[in-house]
Amino acid sequence: MKGGGAIRSGGGGGGGLMRTRLRLPVVLLSCSLFFLAGFLGSLLFTQDPQGEEDVERPLRRERLMEAVWPEMAYGESGEPTPSLIPYQILSWQPRALYFPQFATAEQCENVVKTAKARLRPSTLALRKGESEETTKGIRTSSGTFLSAEEDPTGALAEIETKIAKATMMPRSHGEVNLLSAR
Repeated sequence: MKGGGAIRSGGGGGGGLMRTRLRLPVVLLSCSLFFLAGFLGSLLFTQDPQGEEDVERPLRRERLMEAVWPEMAYGESGEPTPSLIPYQILSWQPRALYFPQFATAEQCENVVKTAKARLRPSTLALRKGESEETTKGIRTSSGTFLSAEEDPTGALAEIETKIAKATMMPRSHGEVNLLSAR
């Protein structure tokens, strides 16, 4: 065996141990410096530019209700003033939304009063051997279709208009179906 012996890592002469000890502090110091440089650099880009206070920026979520919205020209939005219809998502499957205070109690009472006289028992799909008489006790609901023109109080027209705003569908594309379950 010529030159015989063990292979040493770190080159000869004991410098390998010193290099390992210096690596961790140097890496930590460099990471800290780069982090601070990036953080301070990002602050320069996110501060408000001098003299440009009226530049439009997206509203923060918590301030959305307090915002003053600029009016659009009449006809562009379909309404002369902006409107806000708050809602809460109850479920995605099946999709269910809750609109708090969507209609007033008075509007609801007027619609119910108008519809009560028109309610008819819901129809059933009859099987072989069944008739309307034999299934009379099975029906548990009544219903009717009602249009805004049939409501003398105008409450249903107001509700239909609000539904059209919330769904962004014209009133002519919907119909009111009132159900009463026992």
